[in-house]
Amino acid sequence: MTPTIPDFEYRRVPGDGDVALNVAVGGAGRPVVLLHGFPQTHLMWRHVAADLAADHTVIVPDLRGYGGSDKPGADDDASYAKRTMAADVVALAANLGHERFALAGHDRGALVAFRAGLDHPGRVTHLAILDVLPTLDMWDVLHGASAAVAFHLYLMAQPPGLPERLIAGAPDEFFGFFLDQWGADPAAIPADVRAEYLRACAAAVPSIVADYRASAGIDVEHDAADRAAGRRLAMPVTVVQQDWGAALGYDAAGLWGAWAADLRHATTTAGHFMAEQHPAAIITELRALLRR
Repeated sequence: MTPTIPDFEYRRVPGDGDVALNVAVGGAGRPVVLLHGFPQTHLMWRHVAADLAADHTVIVPDLRGYGGSDKPGADDDASYAKRTMAADVVALAANLGHERFALAGHDRGALVAFRAGLDHPGRVTHLAILDVLPTLDMWDVLHGASAAVAFHLYLMAQPPGLPERLIAGAPDEFFGFFLDQWGADPAAIPADVRAEYLRACAAAVPSIVADYRASAGIDVEHDAADRAAGRRLAMPVTVVQQDWGAALGYDAAGLWGAWAADLRHATTTAGHFMAEQHPAAIITELRALLRR
């Protein structure tokens, strides 16, 4: 049986255009949307979502191209641009009756959340980012041998064909590598959830690669245009990430401060999968953000 978030209702809800998203919805109150990362699905939020549902309407979708959501072909650069994926989130919330909502994202979902905050400042009331830098800054800080930690970014940035074939040849080994290497506590992702992550990713190789490929192209263009125009995030922002700045030699808080005036930046030792490995800390950060 496919794992689910207990006591949440599952439905398919239109996103942007003809794309439908698989969404878990629970609780009642001010809406909060939670966006998952790689190589995961909406299930990564299961602990956090259950807590927030005590006093919020919690909306937890699979991103387009992932999990149970539609996986349109990458017919053009915009298909998996974070701008397009952010439009999915805004449309999803509106279709559930919420014109304004708080938004939290992890990893790939955090890049979508960042773009939603820039493109739709009137819709996003609060923004939480877990363990990423904005795309433009991410590429700037990767250099030399230290960039080997992000080898998958370079692999999936290649033209269509080779990355998809290589990954599809051994999907469990490829996606499982990240679950193993990035996880500080293997017990935090139980066997049934891990199996679902691997199953879902193996079924979505072309769209996952397209998502990453967009981050080496059109997403950089969008971030660069916003930086040139001086656009910044208008809402309260909380960023929680591992201390990648110390590891790779950059000032993470400074980079985020250039994008957000009302910023709380914190580092954690909980590992990349922090919402699963240390959910209590993430719940505390999110609840503090929602009070700002």
